[in-house]
Amino acid sequence: MKRVFALLVLTLLTAVPASAQCLSQGEARQAVASGKAASLGSMKSAAGGEIVKAQLCIEGGRYVYRLSVLVGGKVQTKVLNASR
Repeated sequence: MKRVFALLVLTLLTAVPASAQCLSQGEARQAVASGKAASLGSMKSAAGGEIVKAQLCIEGGRYVYRLSVLVGGKVQTKVLNASR
């Protein structure tokens, strides 16, 4: 458990690329409600594990989810296209 926690902390400290603009919760809700971005729920199967942290960001002019995903006891960072 301590190892998973340590990996989670390290993952959370990972910097978001300078080209990314992550949205607030309100902005993310608005982007999903307007149909510009996919809901987080629709991305769960593509994540390939248990999502422990999610941010909706704009990178390169498109919406992406930056996810911390628990896979096989290890936390991985994944970036999934969320643009519609």
